[in-house]
Amino acid sequence: MAAAAPARRGVLAAEVAALLGAVVVDLVLTLRFHPLPRGVTASLLTTAAPAAGSATAVLAALRRRFPHHLAPLALAALAVSAASTLFRSLVPEATPEPVAAESVAVALLVGAVCRRLPARRAGPLAVAALLVVSAAPVARYGVGEPLALLAVPVTVLWAGGMAVGLLLRDADARQRAELDRVRESERMQLARELHDLVAHHVSGVVVRAQAARVLGGSDEVFAEIEAAGSDALAAMRRVVGMLRSPDYAVPRPGADFGEVVRSAVGDTRNARVELAEDVAGAEVPPELSTTVHRVVLECLTNARKHAPDATEVVVSARRHGGDWLLEVVNDGAGEPGAGGFGLVGMRERVSALGGELSAGPEDGGRWRVGARLPTTAPRGL
Repeated sequence: MAAAAPARRGVLAAEVAALLGAVVVDLVLTLRFHPLPRGVTASLLTTAAPAAGSATAVLAALRRRFPHHLAPLALAALAVSAASTLFRSLVPEATPEPVAAESVAVALLVGAVCRRLPARRAGPLAVAALLVVSAAPVARYGVGEPLALLAVPVTVLWAGGMAVGLLLRDADARQRAELDRVRESERMQLARELHDLVAHHVSGVVVRAQAARVLGGSDEVFAEIEAAGSDALAAMRRVVGMLRSPDYAVPRPGADFGEVVRSAVGDTRNARVELAEDVAGAEVPPELSTTVHRVVLECLTNARKHAPDATEVVVSARRHGGDWLLEVVNDGAGEPGAGGFGLVGMRERVSALGGELSAGPEDGGRWRVGARLPTTAPRGL
């Protein structure tokens, strides 16, 4: 996640540099091949006309600031370019504006349109962009002029923008599909847990019912049966709502917090467990214990995968108010953002129980995953 921000900044810097470079090229070409005309009116008109390239460049840059207004920005850029072409047709004495900045800006917008917008909107916009930019050199310079041949590279640039946009669209679709697969896998990971969890609670209901029959219907026993039944029903609703199932053996029902963490750590190399005294032997509801178990396992797996040279992995836990704070820290961290799709599953599992999960690099080349979990599972869904 942290690596994505520098990458986006680098792409933005490259785009801004390309747009500024194209604007400069337009200005140089205008001054080199088209001396300023005489007369105040002609000078004003000629000065105003080349603003189309700069305007489309600004609109292309704004698409990142206003991603939800991509279609209006693209339409505005096409309108500005078409207006500049029409202006040259209506005012023959005006200096024809070079198309470098407009072509780069429209190519960027076409790429964004093909990547972000639905096909029914992206298609017409892309076709309109092709017509506007390919016709601009011909209409501005004239059919018989050599500069009219700029329509060929302009069209190639448009095709490149569209191709990149479609490739990124496919990559986004693949990523969304992978995220959906991970989430679905995480939801399916409680299928086996469901059996053990319900069996644990319902067994308690059965035992209390048997005790009630022996004791002749004590009010206290019936109250315990009611509470146990309510707990079983609430737990089952939570588990069915998440519908997951671990690939690893889950901790036994009734295990305390220390047992849950140590069973997940096992004999992992260079792993160390540090539990506060009030946490080590604390009772933990089964649905929370499976989440703690899963988070620790996923963190250890990520440490082995992304930090193979780690010399220490510390799993620690403590209480803070009405929450458990679980941390897994390892050194030798790889690229920021290590952990991949596993973080998606962990975050969903933790948030489903009313907790929060954070992950990121720390000073000294360490990677930290922190989870805040309520000490008691929330009632109901």
